[in-house]
Amino acid sequence: MSSNSLPTPQEVYYLPLNDAGHPDVPGGYIYLPPPTEPAYVVRFAIEDTSSICREGALWVNVPKKGEKFNRHAFIEYKLYPDFNRTIYIDVPIHLAGAFAFYTTYTPLPSFTSTGTTPPKPTRTETFYFDVSPKLIVKAAILPINSLSIFSVISKLMGEYPKDWERHLGGIGQREYNMVHFTPLMQRGSSNSPYSIYDQLTFDPACFPNGEDDVAAMIKSMENNHDLLGLTDVVWNHTANNSKWLEEHPEAGYNLETAPWLEAALELDNALLQYGTDLAKYGLPTELKSADDLQRVMDGMKPHCLDLVNVWEFYVVKVTRDAQAAVDAWMSGITSADSQVDGATDWSLGQRVDFLRSNALIGADELAGRFHRRIDPHVAAALLTSIYGHGSPDRQQTARKAMTQWLNTLNVPYYQEYDADVSVIKQQVMDRVRYLRLDGNGPKLGPINKQHAFIESYFTRLPLNETTKKHNPRALFLVNNGWVWAADAMKDNAGSSSRTYLRREVIVWGDCVKLRYGKKPEDNPYLWDFMTRYTRLMAKYFAGFRIDNCHSTPLHVAEYLLDQARDVRPDLAVFAELFTGDEKMDYIFVKRLGLSALIREAMQAWSTREVSRLVHMHSGRPIGSFELDRPSGGRKRTPSAAANGAVSLIAKSTEIVHDIRQSPVHALFMDCTHDNEMPAQKRDARDTLPNAALVNMCACATGSVMGYDEVYPRLIDIVSEPRLYHSSFSDHEVKVGAGRGGIGRIKKLLNQIHAFMGRHGYDETFIHHEGEYITVHRMHPKTRKGYFTVAHTAFPGYGDGHGTLTPVHLSGTKAKLVGSWNLEVNVSESAKQAVFDDKAFLRGLPSSVSDLPGVSLVVKEDETVLTMPSQFPPGSIAIFETWIPGAEHSEGLDQLVTTGATEAFSDSSLVDLNFIMYRSEPEERDTSGGKDGVYIVPGHGPLVYAGLQGWWSCLRDVVRYNQLGHPICNHLREGNWAMDYIVGRLDRMAKNKLYSSLLKPATWLSSRFDAIKQLPSFLRPRYFALAIQTAYDAAWARGMDLFNDDVQNGQAFVQSLAMISVQMTGYMHSASLDPFQSVPSMAAGLPHFSSCWARCWGRDIFISLRGLYLATGRYSDAYNHIMAFASVLKHGMIPNLLSDGKLPRYNSRDSIWFFLQTVQDYTKMAPNGLDLLKDKVQRRFLPYDDTYFDFDDPRAYSQESTIEEIVQEALQRHATGLSFREANAGPILDMQMKDEAFNIDIRVDWNTGIIFGGNQSNCGTWMDKMGESVKAGSKGVPGTPRDGAPVEITGLLASTLLWVSELHEKGLYRHEGVRTEAGDFVSFKTWASRLQESFERCYYVPKDRRDDSSYDVNSPIVNRRGIYKDLYKSGKEYEDYQLRPNFPIAMTVAPQLFTSDKALGALEMADKYLRGPTGMATLDPSDLNYRPYYVNSEDSNDFSTSKGRNYHQGPEWIWPTGFFLRALLKFDLLRKSSKAERTEAFQQITRRLEGCKVAIRESPWAGLPELTQKNGEFCGDSVSNRWCGCFVRLTMIQSPTQAWSAGCLLDLFYDAKVFPNE
Repeated sequence: MSSNSLPTPQEVYYLPLNDAGHPDVPGGYIYLPPPTEPAYVVRFAIEDTSSICREGALWVNVPKKGEKFNRHAFIEYKLYPDFNRTIYIDVPIHLAGAFAFYTTYTPLPSFTSTGTTPPKPTRTETFYFDVSPKLIVKAAILPINSLSIFSVISKLMGEYPKDWERHLGGIGQREYNMVHFTPLMQRGSSNSPYSIYDQLTFDPACFPNGEDDVAAMIKSMENNHDLLGLTDVVWNHTANNSKWLEEHPEAGYNLETAPWLEAALELDNALLQYGTDLAKYGLPTELKSADDLQRVMDGMKPHCLDLVNVWEFYVVKVTRDAQAAVDAWMSGITSADSQVDGATDWSLGQRVDFLRSNALIGADELAGRFHRRIDPHVAAALLTSIYGHGSPDRQQTARKAMTQWLNTLNVPYYQEYDADVSVIKQQVMDRVRYLRLDGNGPKLGPINKQHAFIESYFTRLPLNETTKKHNPRALFLVNNGWVWAADAMKDNAGSSSRTYLRREVIVWGDCVKLRYGKKPEDNPYLWDFMTRYTRLMAKYFAGFRIDNCHSTPLHVAEYLLDQARDVRPDLAVFAELFTGDEKMDYIFVKRLGLSALIREAMQAWSTREVSRLVHMHSGRPIGSFELDRPSGGRKRTPSAAANGAVSLIAKSTEIVHDIRQSPVHALFMDCTHDNEMPAQKRDARDTLPNAALVNMCACATGSVMGYDEVYPRLIDIVSEPRLYHSSFSDHEVKVGAGRGGIGRIKKLLNQIHAFMGRHGYDETFIHHEGEYITVHRMHPKTRKGYFTVAHTAFPGYGDGHGTLTPVHLSGTKAKLVGSWNLEVNVSESAKQAVFDDKAFLRGLPSSVSDLPGVSLVVKEDETVLTMPSQFPPGSIAIFETWIPGAEHSEGLDQLVTTGATEAFSDSSLVDLNFIMYRSEPEERDTSGGKDGVYIVPGHGPLVYAGLQGWWSCLRDVVRYNQLGHPICNHLREGNWAMDYIVGRLDRMAKNKLYSSLLKPATWLSSRFDAIKQLPSFLRPRYFALAIQTAYDAAWARGMDLFNDDVQNGQAFVQSLAMISVQMTGYMHSASLDPFQSVPSMAAGLPHFSSCWARCWGRDIFISLRGLYLATGRYSDAYNHIMAFASVLKHGMIPNLLSDGKLPRYNSRDSIWFFLQTVQDYTKMAPNGLDLLKDKVQRRFLPYDDTYFDFDDPRAYSQESTIEEIVQEALQRHATGLSFREANAGPILDMQMKDEAFNIDIRVDWNTGIIFGGNQSNCGTWMDKMGESVKAGSKGVPGTPRDGAPVEITGLLASTLLWVSELHEKGLYRHEGVRTEAGDFVSFKTWASRLQESFERCYYVPKDRRDDSSYDVNSPIVNRRGIYKDLYKSGKEYEDYQLRPNFPIAMTVAPQLFTSDKALGALEMADKYLRGPTGMATLDPSDLNYRPYYVNSEDSNDFSTSKGRNYHQGPEWIWPTGFFLRALLKFDLLRKSSKAERTEAFQQITRRLEGCKVAIRESPWAGLPELTQKNGEFCGDSVSNRWCGCFVRLTMIQSPTQAWSAGCLLDLFYDAKVFPNE
C-alpha cells in the first residue's frame, strides 16, 4: 500500500444480543458471507448492564487466525457491565462453517429490601451463525449463488478415464461449474450407489487404480474443465452385505444393542412366514384385485399375529408378578411403606395407580416378552397396608386381590397393543397394495421368494467363522428407511420409537441402519470408520451432498462435518432435507452450516406452481431497499470492549452491516435423479423453459445428466444397466440452435447464471400470465440485468400460443440475446427406438430452433417487448437490459450516501429540530398556517414534517422490504415527496434564524434531482437511501453537539437526548420572551406544542435537568430559567407561561421544581453559581401581587438577580400566600367552582412543612378536574392533593439544605426568612425542623404496634411500610394512598429518609405500582383505582366519566425516572462490593426494558405521557388543562412527552455520578 492509499475499510457484521442473551436478528437465522482478507468481524453488542452481564461471559467457538476449529473449544469474552455504555466484542472470522455462541451469567435476583438467596450461575441456550465457504476454481471465486451443478450417476459414466473425460468435457463446455457424483465407493449387492459396500474403497469397476484415479480425475476437472467436485456422503446406513458388519454387528441396531426391537423382529419373521404359507391357508399368492388383498389381510390375524402373541411384549405377566408380590408379603420384605398409609380406604383405581406409579418396572420400552413387571417389594407394601403382615390364612385373599389389580393395570396396555395392531394391519395393507396393485407401484406379481409378501425390516447376517463368535441375537440388524412426517430429531429405531413394530417404515432392504449412540465412545469402531470415510471424501471434493440428512443424527452430522472441514475448511455442504417443518429445517441448516437445501422444480404441477417456486428462489424484489449502513451513517458509540480496549463502532474506516433476515438458501434443480423427466410429468418441450426459469433464480442451480439431452423417463439408479450417451460429450458446444437437446442454450443459461451470481445480481421481478412466466433479474447498483420470457409446456397446452401482454420495461433499454423454441419427437416409435438401445441411454429426437419475430421497441422512457404470434409452448426469449439513468448508479449510490456529514456540519440543535421533527401544530405555526406535515395517500399524515417523520414511516418498510407499502406507491407515482422535503428547507433557509438550513437543502436537492431521473420503480429505494443518509447524518450532528455522556452513551441514552431536540425550537406563538423569538421547550407533541399549551412551568422544570443539563445544553437551560424567573409572582412561577403575556399561577409545585432546577444548574453547568448573580427583568413587581398586562409601563420596569428570585420565593411562602387567580371565573375555567380559584399556602412552623390547596382545586401535577355534568363530577377534582404533598416537602427540604450550605460558604447572601409573625427562621433551622418531623409525619410503619411513634390513624391505613402521599389533606384517607410521588422526595432529599424504611417503601412501589414502562398513579388495592383512562367517555360513572381517573391508576412514564433514581440511590447505599453495586445497576436495567422497547418502536421516537394498566396502549392519552387565553384544550394526545424522557436522562446522569460518591 502506498503512503497515500486509504486503509481498507473494516467490514463489520453487527450482532446485537438482547437482555436474555438471544440474538436480536430478524428471523433468527444468521448467514454470513465467506471469510475475507483482511478478516471481517462479527460485532456482538450487549447493552450496558444487561442481565447476562452479571458475572457474565460470552463464549464463542470461532478459532483465532491460524488455529483449527474445535467445536468444544469456546473462547471466553468477559462481560464487564457499564450502565452508561454498550459492550462491543469483535470476533474476526477466518474460517467457513457453523459456529456457536452462548453466554454464562448469574441470574439477577428479585429485588427485595431484605436480601435473597443468590441464584446459581446459568447459561443461555446455544445459538449459531453460519459462514459461507469460499469456493475457488482457477483463482476465480464462485459464490454459492453462482453454482451451476451437474449431477451424474457415477456407475453410468462408462470407462475411466476415456468415457469420464469425454462426459466431463461436455459438462464443462456447457459452462456448468460443479459436478455432483453419486457415491463413488464400492457398491453392495443391490448395485445401488447409495448402498455402499466399503466406504473406504473407490469402486474398482470405475477406478481401477482406486484413489489415484480419483485424484487424477479431480485434477483434470479443475485444470482442464473448470469444474469442482461434489459427492454424496452416506452416513446413516451401509450395504446389507458390507463385510465389515460381520466383524462389527454392534455398528447396527440388533437385539443386543437394541433389545426393544425384538417384537418387531418376531413380527417381521411371522409376516415373511405368512407370505410363504399363503397357499397352505388357501389364500391367493398373486393379488389381482382389492378382494384378493382383503382376503390375505383377513387371514393375517389368525395365521400370523395371533401366532406371534405380540401382546406379551406389552403387559405384565399377572400370574408371575402376583405370586412374587404375595411371596414378598409373606416373607415380610416390603418397601415404600410410608406411601401407602390409608390404602384400606382406596378405590380399586387408586391402588392400581399406586402400583403403576411406584412399582412398575420397564414401562417405557418393549424390551422383551413380559418385560414390564411389578417390583414385588413395593407391591408387598401395598398388601401390608391393606391386609397387615403376611399370614397363611389371608394368602389366597391377597393373591386374588393382587391378580385383580394387575389385570386392571394391564387394561391400558392391551388397549395400547390393540391400537398398534390396528396400525400394523393398515400399514401392511397399504404397502402390499402399493407393491402389487397400485398403478404407480412396481406391480411385483406373484408372492414368492424373489418378491416376498412384504419387505423385511431386518438383515440377517450369515453364520460363518466371523459371525459365529457373536451372540446370535447380534446377527439381526434393522434396515434403514424413512417414515412419513417423522420427527427428524427422533431415532426411529430407538427405544422410545415403535415405528419398526408398527411397520411405519418405508424400508430399504439393501441398507442396514447404523447405530452411532450419543458419542464416539458409544461405538468407537463405527465413529472411527465413518470419520476415515468422511475425511477421504473431503480430501478430493469441494462439496458434500448429505444423503438422507433428515434421518442422520444431528450430532453425528456435526461431528463428521467438523472432520471434513478440518481437511477442507471451505467445504460447500448441500442436503436433501425433508423434515416437513420449516423450523426444523432451520435447526439442521444453522447447526450444520448447510450451504443450501436441495429444491426441485419438477415438483411443480402447473405453470402457477412453477412461478411460485421461481419466486421463492429469486432473491429480493427489484428496487429492494438497501439495509447496510450508509457510509455517512448514524454515529454509534465508543465503548469499553471486553478486553478493556476501546472498540469504536461505525468508525470512518468501517462498513457496518446489519445482519439481514435470511431464508434458507436453495440449490434449485431443474431435475434430479428422483424426479420424472419433463417428457413424463409435463410436456417434453417444457425442458427448455423450465431450465431457463431455474437458471434465472438467485441461488445455486443444478441439473442432471439426461435432462439437457431430453431423456424420455427417470433413470432407475439401482437397476439401470445402460451407460450415458450425450451428443454434447462428443462435439464442441456452441451457443445457439441445434439438435440433440438443449445443451447449447443451457451453455448460455449457465453463463448468465454464473455471471449474475458472481457479480451480485440479486434483485428479481417475476410475472405470471397464463402459460407465460417472465423473470427480470438485475444488479442492485449497476441496474444491468437479464430479462427472460418463458412459455411453459404442460399437458393440454398443445401448440396453442396463448398470449402475453406486451411487456413495458419502464426507463429501461434492452437488446435481444436470443429467442428459441424446443421441439421434441414424442411419438411412440421415437420412444421405442430410445428404449430399444440396450447399451446407451439416449434422449428423444429433439431440436432447438431460432425463433424470429420478437419485437423490441425502444422509446425515450421505456422499452416495449412483444412476443411473436409464433411463440409456442417450449419457447424462451432472453434480453439483456440496462437503465440509462442508472448506468453509473454505483456512482449514484456513492452520491446519495456521501457528503451528508458536511451538509449538516453547520446545523445547530435548533436547526435539527426543524430538519428532523416539527409536528403538525408546529409546522402550521412556522408557516403561518399554510403547511403541515406530509400526507401519504393510503397511509395518512406523517408524525413529523422533518426527517424523523419520513424515517419512521420508512423504517419497517426498508427493514422488511415492503415494496407494496403506500409510501412506495406514492413515490413511484410522482416527485411530490421530494419536492416537499426540499421546499420546506429552502423556504425556511431564507429566515435568518435558520440560514444554516441551506446546506442540507442543497444536499437533498442534488440527490433528489438525480433520483428523479430514475425509472419510477427505483425511486423508493433511492429515496429511502437518501432519507436514511440524511437522517443518520443529522443524528450524528446532534450527537456532536451533545456532551460526552451522550456521545459515548448507549443508544437508548442517545435516543432520549434527541427528544430534547424534538421538544426545543422556535415558535411564533410560544417564545420564552414576549418581545423576541427564543427557542422554547414543548411539554409534549403534538398537542402540547404551540400557543399557550407549549410551555408549562411544572413540565419544563421536571424535564430540564435531563433534557438540557445532562446533555450539555446549558444555554437552553439558562434561557428557560431566566424566562420563568422573569414572571415570578406570588412567590410562584406560572403553570402556563404564554410568552409571559398571560401567565397563570395555579400550581403549588411548579416553583419547587423550578428551585430544584436552579440548584441543579449551579451544580451541573460550568460556572453554574454565576447564575445566582445574573439579573432578569421582572414581568411583575417584586413582592407585589398586583396584576397588569405585559405592555403596561410597570411590566419589565424592574430587575432582580436569580438569588433574589430564589429568596423571594422562599420568603413569600414563609409569610404565607393567599390570593385569588387573576381573571378568575368561568372565562378562565368553566369547569372549576368559584372557591377553586382561591390559592392559600402556609407553613406549619412546628414541623417546617408547607401546606396549601383545598378540596376544590388541584395544585400539583395530578391536576385532573372533574367536568361531567352527567356523572355529577363537574368541579370536583380527581386528585385535589391539598395539604402537604410529599414531593413538595422533599423539594422544600432540598432547597433549604442547598441555600443553607451556600450561605455558610458565603455564596448566598440571605441566612433565612421571616415568618408571618415577624420571627426570623434560618434556613438551617427550617431544614432541621423538616428533618426531625418528616418520617414521623409521613411514614406508615410496617407493624401496627409502632403506630404510636408516628402520626398515624391506624384504622384508615390500607397498606403499611410506605410513605404517605399527603399529610393532613381534606380527606384523611387520601393521605395514606400509595402513589409514585414519594420517590421524588427520596431523590432530591434522601437525607429525610431512613435507609431501610426507604428501601421497604421502594419495594412496595416496585411490586404494586411499577408497570412495564410507567408507574401506576394509585395503588391497585385502593377502592378508587381505575387504571383505564378514556377522556372521551361521558357516562354516569363519577370516577371515570370525562377521564376523571387520569391519575387514579393509569401508568405515567415520568415518575419512573424518579422511582429508578431513588431505587438506585438507596440500593447502592447498602452495597459495598463491586459485584453488589453492579447488581444494583442491573436491577435498574431490567426495569428499563419496557421504555427501551417503547422508544424504539414509537413512530414519534419518544416516550408517551402514560399507558393504561400493565403498559397497555392508551389511545386517549390526553390532558385536561386550562389556559390563560380562555381556550379549552381537549383530547390532547402526547405520544412523546418531554418529562418522560428527561427524567430517564436524569437517571443516567445519576448512574455516572453515584459510583463516585
